[in-house]
Amino acid sequence: MAFSDQVGRFRDDNPSPLYLQLQQLIRDGISKQLLAQGDAIPPERDLATEYNVSRITVRKAIEGLVEEGLLTRRRGAGTFVAGRVEKSFSKLSSFSEDMAARGRTASSSWISRAAGIVNPEEAMALGLSPGAPVLRFNRLRFADEVPMALEYSTIAGYCLPAVEAVGDSLYVALDAAGNRPVRALQRLRAVPFGAEQARMLGVDAGAPGLLIERHGFLRDGRAAEFTRSYYRGDAYDFVAELSDL
Repeated sequence: MAFSDQVGRFRDDNPSPLYLQLQQLIRDGISKQLLAQGDAIPPERDLATEYNVSRITVRKAIEGLVEEGLLTRRRGAGTFVAGRVEKSFSKLSSFSEDMAARGRTASSSWISRAAGIVNPEEAMALGLSPGAPVLRFNRLRFADEVPMALEYSTIAGYCLPAVEAVGDSLYVALDAAGNRPVRALQRLRAVPFGAEQARMLGVDAGAPGLLIERHGFLRDGRAAEFTRSYYRGDAYDFVAELSDL
């Protein structure tokens, strides 16, 4: 089936610029579920031929939808319908658990993982004394192979036997060691992505992101985790349930 048969064609009585018309056709196709999360969008040259417009017109339309978060580019693969992820602030859960709950497959690419000695910032965050051992886990997180977040975690040395104990999920490893956090304090703020962060996440430098700092605590009150996660602003929504009870 031709793409235009899925989402429709230009209307002769529509005076809007052609790139806006193409954007609206794709936008409507997504909202009406004619295009599903993960569906591939045809290459620019194919869309240009099918709609009898220039590739510049197609590129402008696609770029606008990428900025809206409706489409996402995967290097070397193409352009796809994006799916926003909702992250609840009311439940203490890991990235892997969040993705599994939404029917998505979580994966990671390690940036680094190593044992070390606590630095001043980590010592304040975890309530550790100078010279205390910590384990650091830095990785790029994916959902259905789409880069979603950069995660930098520091774990108090008494919580895990070694860095090798962590596989796909940090919280699974902490749970296995009997040291999974039972409560946490989290702070969220907006940040622009630097050039290197943007490169790893597949977005433009300066694009808006969401930084969450998490301080996780064990049942006995000791600090276990200090994590800073940089989420793509075009792919994540954060929700919280509020009550006056």
